[in-house]
Amino acid sequence: MRRLLWLGLSVVLVWGALGWWRQRPLHPPPGVLAPAAPEQVDLDDGAVLQRGDTTLRTRAHFALTARVLSREDYRFDGGAALAPMDLALGWGRMSDSAVLSAIAIRQSDRFYYWHVDAFPIPRREIETSSANMHLIPADDGVRRAMDRVRPGELVHLEGFLVDASRPDGWRWRTSLSREDTGNGACELVYVETLAPVAP
Repeated sequence: MRRLLWLGLSVVLVWGALGWWRQRPLHPPPGVLAPAAPEQVDLDDGAVLQRGDTTLRTRAHFALTARVLSREDYRFDGGAALAPMDLALGWGRMSDSAVLSAIAIRQSDRFYYWHVDAFPIPRREIETSSANMHLIPADDGVRRAMDRVRPGELVHLEGFLVDASRPDGWRWRTSLSREDTGNGACELVYVETLAPVAP
């Protein structure tokens, strides 16, 4: 019995170490990696997509190339089955290692938090050149690509900003602006393509 416990513990440790190794952060040299802001085309009459008992209404076509500032995986909250991962993404000077070295970044409870001792760039630029995005994979291939994402990596993603709802009254709305902050400012993205980009 003791042997089985040790074997089980060893398997868990190896699995955890392998997961960390695959998702270990990258540390690119200083310089703006993603100069362009996200591209968004609002839709007057969005399409309706069904994911199990969840209805998704597309609000805008959305595409961006951005640096991954942080990632957080979710398994147990109410949205985990739909959007299993959040990425905090940065563009413009929020994709520059020289700037990011002065900013502490973390994610928790579907929010993205940052802290500085002294501002390396104006506060408003931090707020409008980064965002926390809840990612809904369109298929298994996108889900596998999401699993391989590493902090510090440059990625390109395309898809739709969507609102989600269920028959029991549960709703999850996307932000349609990069100018907002706080509760409701995150993007809910139905991701059709996601791939790393060479810096």
